[in-house]
Amino acid sequence: MADTARAARLSRLRDILAREQHTSQQELATALASDGILVSQSTLSKDLVAVGAIRRRAADGTLVYALGDDGDVAVLALDKLARLAAELVQSIQSAGNQVVLRTPPGAAQFFAATLDAARIPGVMGTIAGDDTILLITTDEPNCRNVVTAISDMARTGKPHHHPPTHEDAT
Repeated sequence: MADTARAARLSRLRDILAREQHTSQQELATALASDGILVSQSTLSKDLVAVGAIRRRAADGTLVYALGDDGDVAVLALDKLARLAAELVQSIQSAGNQVVLRTPPGAAQFFAATLDAARIPGVMGTIAGDDTILLITTDEPNCRNVVTAISDMARTGKPHHHPPTHEDAT
């Protein structure tokens, strides 16, 4: 039931972002509430990441939430990932094709959602707890690439340009 409700909420959010201009999450929450969908700010923030929302300049110059195309979303997600890595990654360890990242308490799910949105080549997915993220890669060579990329971003706060994945070389 929860998955159905989430899917319906995300669908309605996509529709709102495609048809209307809202400058704040509060305005978006109000628009959803007018359709009988009540969400917390935290849930709405996660939903905006899930649908690939970005902030764009409207014709009058104000920043509004909008759906980004895949290119916009990937570039913006990588920029955001680099900034957050510098702020949140406390440690990174790997074994085989698995990476464990430590964050401050309460930050792991937010950081994992950003990792997922960045679509780093060779990453199959993430699982997040309160302060720990398990990131699974496709194989050990990609694991090394991902650890290098995230470590570089954590150190510099700047996006890391990914080398070709192991699959690209085969």
